[in-house]
Amino acid sequence: DGLSSIRSYLAPLHHLLSSLDMLETLIEWDKSLFILINSANHPLMDSFMWLVSSKTAWIPAYILLTWLMYVRVGLVKTLWLLVGVAIAITIADQFTSSFMKPFFERYRPCRPENGWEYVVHIVNNKCGGEYGFASSHAANFFALAIFLNRFFNKRLTSIIFFAVAALVAYSRVYLGVHYPGDVLVGATVGLCAGMIGYELAQLLINRLVAKESR
Repeated sequence: DGLSSIRSYLAPLHHLLSSLDMLETLIEWDKSLFILINSANHPLMDSFMWLVSSKTAWIPAYILLTWLMYVRVGLVKTLWLLVGVAIAITIADQFTSSFMKPFFERYRPCRPENGWEYVVHIVNNKCGGEYGFASSHAANFFALAIFLNRFFNKRLTSIIFFAVAALVAYSRVYLGVHYPGDVLVGATVGLCAGMIGYELAQLLINRLVAKESR
């Protein structure tokens, strides 16, 4: 009976240690996958991935998407949709950048604090800020992808939106500034933020429609 009691008291500690072991295993897998992706580089791919990761490179696409929204639902509803997009991006960006990065303090793989910056392939000597968990790029692009997916609700456009978001997430690992786990968690945050932004935009639009129908 005494031995059973001791085992029952130690059970939570055993579970905690098992969880820590599992976490360490996941971190090692994350690092191994990072090396696999980051080491598969080429000068032409460097330029392409740098462009993909550039926020300004997507400005023409943003203009086109805004115009498509306008054609589909008109000016007023498009403005409210853009408010929803702004809310989604703000949530995704601020939650990852202002909360998660300083809270978890996980150094980017390209940072010298890791002791393997000479192993990491870095493009244009650009590493970014100190911490990388979770990826704001992945969060922002997946927030936009799910938002646009909900709005256009077409299979082809959905494939395009998520393919672009996945490509941007991949580029962050390729460029050596994020681990795969950083972009995976960032993408999850972005999906949640995008859903929130879209639902808020729809709520505002529905109230507008109800007000006009009175």
